[in-house]
Amino acid sequence: MENFHDLLIKRRSIRKFTEENLSPDDVTTILQAALLSPAGKSKNPWQFVVVEDKEVLERLSYAKEHGAALVKGAALAIVVLAEPMVSDTWVEDASIASTLIQLQCEDLGLGSCWVHIRNRFTEAGQDAQEAVRTILDIPYTMEVLSIIAIGHKSDERKPHDIDKLQWEKVHIGKW
Repeated sequence: MENFHDLLIKRRSIRKFTEENLSPDDVTTILQAALLSPAGKSKNPWQFVVVEDKEVLERLSYAKEHGAALVKGAALAIVVLAEPMVSDTWVEDASIASTLIQLQCEDLGLGSCWVHIRNRFTEAGQDAQEAVRTILDIPYTMEVLSIIAIGHKSDERKPHDIDKLQWEKVHIGKW
């Protein structure tokens, strides 16, 4: 990537992936980005579960009623969770980590998509966090925020159009 601005323009949510696996170096780079993410008071309440097993990815694809099916086709998923007892800003900290994972993926030329888990439900009405917790044996001290599905892009999406930015949502000095 030439610069960060270009990275932001180019990054799009990717929901279809090729069958190609990720290289170990790419996985390490993505995890480094997650572990480098800032957190309130440097408490780093986040933790990450890396899933490559196709059977487990398929089970995770049912973790919520809408929007998780794409996990089944991913080469890898990173479940982003955090420990609320460590920091009261765990949601924000885990959100930043999720975003940095996605930006690192784009920088590597990979696709990714955020699957929101917190406060969502499965098709059967089960809490999505509980579904993920059961699949991955996550302790009850942890809260699941998201699953980031990652893989090689099946096709490219057009970059964001700078001319369509919603400048009307920017307020200078006061509302």
